[in-house]
Amino acid sequence: MSIGRPNWGDRVLPVSITKQQVKDSPDIDTEKPVSRQHEMGYLSYYGYQNYWGGAGLWGAIPYPSKLMPGYSDAMAQQRAAPPDAGKGLSRPEGAKRRDEDPHLRSCNEVIGYHIQATDGEIGHVQGLLVDEQTWAIRFLVVDMNNWWLDQWVLVAPQWIRQMSWSDTAVSLDLTRQDVKNAPEYDPAGEPERTQELGIYKHHGRPVQWVAEAPAASTRKPVSSPG
Repeated sequence: MSIGRPNWGDRVLPVSITKQQVKDSPDIDTEKPVSRQHEMGYLSYYGYQNYWGGAGLWGAIPYPSKLMPGYSDAMAQQRAAPPDAGKGLSRPEGAKRRDEDPHLRSCNEVIGYHIQATDGEIGHVQGLLVDEQTWAIRFLVVDMNNWWLDQWVLVAPQWIRQMSWSDTAVSLDLTRQDVKNAPEYDPAGEPERTQELGIYKHHGRPVQWVAEAPAASTRKPVSSPG
């Protein structure tokens, strides 16, 4: 939420918080997943809004930067809501929200995971591509070097059926042939919107990213493939 536009050339990530804020922020154990309780603690410390509960990645807000305190009058009104605003929830719904505790894991954890198609293994995760505006994971980079000639393809996270942390595997709702015949990914370049559309068209899947102007954002690797 505090991150500005990255400077990919100089490898600089600007943020709208101070060094002292970072120094005084709650600690985190990087060896463990991040729980919803941890998130709530961080959001409260920085004065950010909760982003869960809506239909999108950031709730009803398209970009995380818009969740910064004071961004808009609408958000100010939301922050001014009375503290007992949620008490009108039905008991089952209230209990459900208290029990929600998704765990966030490092993107580095997924690098190297086996890719399982519906009819067998097809490769491994070589990297992840993120949108620099929404910070959504748009694609997993799949390396099929051990199955066919040196070939990398992109797979959208919407096509994942299951993530098995114990088996270090990603199960896809795609066949091996689907993945093999997908448009090849060149890690030396950045996928353009037309290339992304081609990947979705190849798999016959509907496009699910947030509507935005062409070239309004780019896809960048979380960690450089290779």
